[in-house]
Amino acid sequence: MSVIQALIDGLLIGGVYAVLSVGLSLVFGIMGIVNFAHGAFLMVGMYVAYFLWRYLGLDPLIGAFGAFALVFAGGMVLQRALIKPVLKAPEVAQIFLTVGLLITLENGALLLFGADYRSVSTSYQVMGLNLGGLIISMPYLLAFLLSVASAMGLWLFMRRTRLGRAMRATAQDPMAARIVGINPDRMHQIAFGLGVGLTAFGGAVILPYLTASPTIGTNFVVLMFTAVVLGGLGSVAGALVGGLSVGVIQSISGLLLPIQQQNLVLFLIFILVLALRPSGLLRSATS
Repeated sequence: MSVIQALIDGLLIGGVYAVLSVGLSLVFGIMGIVNFAHGAFLMVGMYVAYFLWRYLGLDPLIGAFGAFALVFAGGMVLQRALIKPVLKAPEVAQIFLTVGLLITLENGALLLFGADYRSVSTSYQVMGLNLGGLIISMPYLLAFLLSVASAMGLWLFMRRTRLGRAMRATAQDPMAARIVGINPDRMHQIAFGLGVGLTAFGGAVILPYLTASPTIGTNFVVLMFTAVVLGGLGSVAGALVGGLSVGVIQSISGLLLPIQQQNLVLFLIFILVLALRPSGLLRSATS
């Protein structure tokens, strides 16, 4: 029974990891840039949802849509102003830019909001479902469902819409995409906005069971990169598989090891996958 419970817990948290990682993978898949500032947008999403809850009374799960819209728009502006100029620059310039952006966003939040931890109070915060002795936490379940819905929405957008197909074409060959009338710069801008917006959305939906702080994104960024690399850097489907895998491995290993060492098994598997399949489980730049 405890293994099944751990599996359920792992899938619930893994679903959130997946939507956080999808944004990172989308940005790399379309633009070819590794965004080390990605975790900071999770933090921004949490603060947006927190202030919408505090001043407008919006539940964080509803505020998540506001966080997505705000960060999507901000991400497009950032891409045009900061990311675009370094897209063809050496990789080291891209790394320093995104790390600098991470530090700026974290310290900006520290300056504006202080170092205090901020949490919300909701009616379902301590609720749970009892299914034959298996306990399913309501805030975890709601966060999982919204994360899965947003990931499916992204998949449908990329597969079924003209704009999504144009973005995939840009990822395959920007020059050929330009010849057939697609504006690669515009596609890059939208991809970056979508990527960071989805991460902000993921940050908002976990606010009912986690606290917002300026450095909360740092706690997740290693797990995001682990999920993305496990699934295959640049693969949206791979990020989903990687995120779910990270959650399940963490949860199952928690049964065998102290909580402080639950990531030990995760990174052993991570190293093993890299050694045997360096391109990840589902490597595909346009998947």
